[in-house]
Amino acid sequence: MFFRTAEESLELSDRQKEGSSTEPLLPSLPTQKTYDYVLVAHQVDDERDQKAQRQRAFIQKLEEKNITVKRIEHEDKMFFGIRAPNEMFKDYQYLLKVSDSCNWCGDVRGSVTQATRIRIVHFILHQTFINTGENLEELIQKGVFETMFCLHERKKQKQLKKKWARWSGLFTGQPVNDVKNYFGEKVALYYLWLGWYTKLLVPAAALGVVVFLYGLAFFNSNPLIMEVCQSSIIMCPRCDKRCVVWQLSDTCAYAKISHLFDNEGTVAFAMCMAIWATLFLELWKRHRARHVSQWKVYDWCEEEEELILEIVNDPNCKPKQFRHSYLRSTLVLFLVTVMLMLIIGLAHALVVFRVVAAPLMSEGSWEFIRDHANTVAVMLGAVLHYLTIQIMTRVNRWVSLKLCDIEKTNSFAATERNFTVKMFTFQFFTLFSSLFYVAFFLGRINGHPGNYVRIAGWRLEECHPSGCLTDLFIQMAVIMLLKQTLNNIFEFIVPWLKSCLRRKTAKKLQRKCGHCYRKACRDEQGRIEPCDVCKLRHWLSNYHLAHTDAFSLFNEFLEMVVQFSFTTIFVAAFPLAPLLALINNIFEIRLDAIKMVRLERRLVPRKTNDIGVWTKVLEIIGVLAVIANGLVIGVSSDFIPRLVYRYRYGPCANGNTSTHCMQGYINDTLSTAFVRHQAVRTDFIPDQMITGGFNVTQCSYRDYRSDEDYNLTSQFWLVLAVRFAFVILFEHVVVVCKFIAAWFVPNNPIRVKNDRLHDKLARLKEELRERKRSKTTDV
Repeated sequence: MFFRTAEESLELSDRQKEGSSTEPLLPSLPTQKTYDYVLVAHQVDDERDQKAQRQRAFIQKLEEKNITVKRIEHEDKMFFGIRAPNEMFKDYQYLLKVSDSCNWCGDVRGSVTQATRIRIVHFILHQTFINTGENLEELIQKGVFETMFCLHERKKQKQLKKKWARWSGLFTGQPVNDVKNYFGEKVALYYLWLGWYTKLLVPAAALGVVVFLYGLAFFNSNPLIMEVCQSSIIMCPRCDKRCVVWQLSDTCAYAKISHLFDNEGTVAFAMCMAIWATLFLELWKRHRARHVSQWKVYDWCEEEEELILEIVNDPNCKPKQFRHSYLRSTLVLFLVTVMLMLIIGLAHALVVFRVVAAPLMSEGSWEFIRDHANTVAVMLGAVLHYLTIQIMTRVNRWVSLKLCDIEKTNSFAATERNFTVKMFTFQFFTLFSSLFYVAFFLGRINGHPGNYVRIAGWRLEECHPSGCLTDLFIQMAVIMLLKQTLNNIFEFIVPWLKSCLRRKTAKKLQRKCGHCYRKACRDEQGRIEPCDVCKLRHWLSNYHLAHTDAFSLFNEFLEMVVQFSFTTIFVAAFPLAPLLALINNIFEIRLDAIKMVRLERRLVPRKTNDIGVWTKVLEIIGVLAVIANGLVIGVSSDFIPRLVYRYRYGPCANGNTSTHCMQGYINDTLSTAFVRHQAVRTDFIPDQMITGGFNVTQCSYRDYRSDEDYNLTSQFWLVLAVRFAFVILFEHVVVVCKFIAAWFVPNNPIRVKNDRLHDKLARLKEELRERKRSKTTDV
C-alpha cells in the first residue's frame, strides 16, 4: 500500500498546478525514531588496540540492553547514534506511577518526551560498565571515546531562537514553559529565578539611585566637604622615608566622592536592602510554587528518580547504601580548613601588595600617580584581586571535586549539593577576604606616629580623613565591573568563535546533502527515518557546538549568587550595586539563552522542583548581609562619629546655633604629632617634614589621641561604645523585620494548595475507576 503525508500531498498539488512532472509515490515509510545520544570516537585501524577493544566492549554492553547503536564513519572519526528501546520508557513510567514522591508527575501517562528520553539514556550510559569496571566517563578520560552529547531538536530549537534566544527580545518575557519542555525543569527554574531576581532588582536599584542622588545634591554645600577643601591642616607622611607631609585640602575631590557613598541615606538604604533580601526569597518561594505545581513536580524527589533509573538500567541492581565515615569527614574538614587558610593567605598577600605599592608609587616620575598613590594602589589591588579570583576559581573547582570524591556520596543529587556548598564557600572567601580587610581592618590597626605597625618593614596604609568607605567602594566597583563585563564577553565570544571556526565542515556536508534524492530526509515532522548523510549532518552540527557538562548550569548559578552577595552584603558602601546588577542581568538572560540554544550542545534535561541548596545559600547570604551592613555602617563609615560629634561635642551640643552643627568635625577627628617627640622623630626623617620650602614641626593624623602622651582619649571610647550599641540595635531591628516579612509572606499561595488538592483527588478517583474496570474485566 502506498500513501503520502499531508505535506507531500500539498507539495504534489502545487507542482501539478505549475505544470511540472510528478515523481513516483514513495512506499510506506517507517515512523522516524530520533536518536537520544551520540558518542564520538577516533577510528582505530588496529583491531588489537586496547582502545578499540574497550570501545567494542562498551558498545556490546549497550546492545545487550537492547539499545540500538547506529555507526557512521566520517573522516577519522566514528559516530555512534544511541537509541533506547520503548520498553525502557514504559518501565520508567510504571515505576513513577508506583513511587512515593514522583507519582504526581505528568510523565506517568502519555508519550515520553524527548527531554525525558535523553535524561534516562544519559543515566544508563553513565551506569554501563565494561568488564574492566570502567564506565563511560572513565573511558572518555582515557581517550577511548572522544566525547558524548545529546541532540538538539531542530524544530523546537528554531522556535526557541525565534521566541527567546535573540537580542531583539531583550525586554520581553521568557517562555519558561517552552524552556522547561526543551531543557528540563532545572534549567527552567534557573531562568525563572533569574527573571524574578532581575524584576525585584528594579525597586532596589531605584532606591540606590535615590541615595546616590541625595549625596550628589549636597556635593558642593556639605560643611564637611567644605572643611576639607578649605583646610590649611598639614597631614603626616603616608609612608616611611619616601613620602612627605601634605595638605588636607589636596584631597578635596576624594572627600566629595566619600560623601556620595557615606551619608545619612546609606543607613536607611542598608536596612531596606536587608529586608529586600528576605522579601525577595519569600516571594521567590511563592513564585516557584506556582510553576512547579503547574509542571506537576511539586513533590518530586531527585533521589527517588535515581532509584527508578537504577532499576530501569538493571532490574537486579542493589541500592547504593548510605555511608558515613568519621575518618573521611575529619579529612574533608581538615582539607577545607587548609584551603580556607590558603585563600586568606592570598588576601594577606594583596594587603602586602597595597602596603608596598603605595610608597613606591609616591616617588614615581608621573605627577598624577605620585599625587594619588594611595588611590592608584587601591585600584591596582582591586585588579590584582580580580585576577586572583579568576585563577582561584579553577583551583577551587578542582579541590571541591576531589573532596566530593573522598566523601563517596550515594547519589548525584547529594554530590551536587556537597559540591555546591564547598565551591561557594571557597569562592566566597576568595571574593570577600580582601573586602573584609578593607571594610573592617584598613586604617584601624596601623598604629600612630611614633608607634606604627609594619609588615616586613613596610608601614600599614591609613584611611583618608574623610573615612575608609571610599576604599571599599573602589574595591567593589572595580571587581564587580570587571567580573560582570569580562565574564559576559568571554562567555559569549569563546563559543561563538569556536562555532565560526568549525562551520566549514558542516557547510560541506550541507552541500553534499543537497544531492540526496529523498525529500523525506529533510522532513522536520519526525515521521520517517533520515538517510545517513542527513543524520551525520545533524550530528556534526551538534558536535561542533561548545561543550557542556553536568556543571554548566552550576556555573551560571554561581555567577548570579556571587552577584547577589555583592548586591546585599556590602551594599552600604556601594548603593549603585543593585543598578549595576540590574543592567547586567537584563543582558545576562539573553546572553545565556543565546549561548544555550545557539552556541552550546544541548544540556541534559533534568527534572527537579527547586533550585536546590542554592535556596539555603541565599538565606545565609541574607543573614550575612544584615551583619556585614551593620558593621559597615557602625564600624567602617563615619556615621557614628558624626552622630556623636553632632550631639556631644559639636557647636549645637554646646549651645552655639549660629554655625552648622557639623562645623569643625574634620578637625575634631584629627590628632597632632609633634616632631620634638623622640618616637615621632624616629618615624619621620627631616626630609619628610618639609613643605613649600618650610620645615614643619607638627602634623595631623586621623585618630582620637592625646597630643601629650598619644593615649586614646575619652571621645574614642565613647564613639566605640556607640558603634557597638548601634551594630547590636541595627541587627536586632533588621532581624525582627526579616522575621516579620518571612511570616507575613507564606511560601505557598492558597491557589497552589487548592490546585494540588483537586489534582490529588482527581488522581485517586482515576485510580479507583481503573481498579473497578480491572475487576470487571477479570469477571
